Amino acid sequence: MNRRQFLTTSVAPVVASFPFRNAFAAAQTPPPGVQDQPFDPAIVRQMAHEAAQKPYQAPDSSLPDNLKNLDYDSYRKIRFIPDKALWRSEGLPFQIQFFHRGFYFSNRVDVFEVVASRARPIKYSTSLFTFEDVPQPPADADLGFAGFRVHAKINRPDYFDEVGVFLGASYFRAVAKGQTYGLSARGLAINTAQPQGEEFPLFKTFWIEKPQPTADSIVVHALLDSKSAAAAYRFTIRPGETTVYDIEMNLYPRIDIAEAGIAPMTSMFLFDANDRQKVDDFRPAVHDSDGLLMHNGRGEVLWRVLTNPADLQVSSFYDTNPRSFGLIQRQRDYHVYEDLESHFEKRPSLRVEPIGDWGDGEVRLIEIPTQTEIHDNIVSFWRPKDPLRAKGEYAITYRLHWGGNEAGAPLAVFQKTRCGAAGDNARLFVLDIAGDKLQGAKPDAVRGVVSANFGKVTNIVTQPAPEDGGWRLSFNLDPQKAPVVELRAQLMQDDDPLSEVWVYRWTP
Repeated sequence: MNRRQFLTTSVAPVVASFPFRNAFAAAQTPPPGVQDQPFDPAIVRQMAHEAAQKPYQAPDSSLPDNLKNLDYDSYRKIRFIPDKALWRSEGLPFQIQFFHRGFYFSNRVDVFEVVASRARPIKYSTSLFTFEDVPQPPADADLGFAGFRVHAKINRPDYFDEVGVFLGASYFRAVAKGQTYGLSARGLAINTAQPQGEEFPLFKTFWIEKPQPTADSIVVHALLDSKSAAAAYRFTIRPGETTVYDIEMNLYPRIDIAEAGIAPMTSMFLFDANDRQKVDDFRPAVHDSDGLLMHNGRGEVLWRVLTNPADLQVSSFYDTNPRSFGLIQRQRDYHVYEDLESHFEKRPSLRVEPIGDWGDGEVRLIEIPTQTEIHDNIVSFWRPKDPLRAKGEYAITYRLHWGGNEAGAPLAVFQKTRCGAAGDNARLFVLDIAGDKLQGAKPDAVRGVVSANFGKVTNIVTQPAPEDGGWRLSFNLDPQKAPVVELRAQLMQDDDPLSEVWVYRWTP
């Protein structure tokens, strides 16, 4: 399935008290005849806490065969009717549309509307959808939804664009003004790229607060569940030039979790000028993100260029109290990609900003081999150093920035990485650097600092690039039969850094 076609703080234990112990005890639709119930964010935390004390219960995935066995093309024919969007006729700044269950999305998700601290279930009805030639469920069916999408006036004052979507496991996505969908975020990652296999937690229930007429944000609460943990989330969503998600998570492990991924994100990297071996494609580059940007707790800014490796690669960047990290789409020129349909230059970057101290851990990057662009093969998240302990509670707060590039970076940035043969099994790396920090740089004092943990680096050259208004740093690498070489480079003026730090993992 082509996903693009389909979808056109502190990490430390805390103690909490819950005054609403019996509210929403079933964690699902209220009993028959009950139209609404009291709501408070503490209710969701209590539901997650109580769920984690019991064995995991899988969500309702039962569907009529004609829906469960749909193929992709048939599933696309089931469409929500925009005129029936939540709050459509009320003149509010946000509207909500829903996804039907079927195809890969068989799990039931219950959705509530919250008004004046009371929650009412949003009822499924076949009248909300058109089915074309797909057999329609019975009129009295109670199937629930697969997920929902948020609409707001982000590009034009007279049109509600889709700005965010929650669909599938704990996946969610967003765009900023003028952008199209690209990479995804997740609520929680567990055992990613581990031998025992990955566990995919899922959102089971959502509560959407009805916004005020003058609101510039919308609040969504969510209950997450999985075999290893349950969690409560509060999303405050602000669409705009940069779309911001403020996220408050309370996590309750059922068991000790050694491989937890906090603030996980997934993206796609197929090829670029640094990684075109065995590529036969008319486009110069194909990716949703081209690098992992990290601003670590020591104040260092690292730019790790992505690759599509021949074998699974896992990289760890150890840190204490990271300032930010994210998967970035840095190249914003159409001619970098030459794709009239996908428009990779319009894909959002996603940056995680921790709120509070996250302690010791690592930013982990996972690169998975792929031969097609329909698969997300890049994963990144924060992995706490210590396991998350069973029966504990972990309060984690962070902010997601969906948007363009990091404007006003204090140091010059590596805009492009190119790699090619240099004879005798050596590789030539050519790095293009741009930024205000380079204005007025003294050519005689500028130097490139390049190092490698294995192999040999030679022929380091720095020179102005007047055509681009920046600088170029190039060097040769002789890997000397090393299976993996970790490279590091930076542009300096005397002993002062002019650029961020470029890091790269070379593999044959």
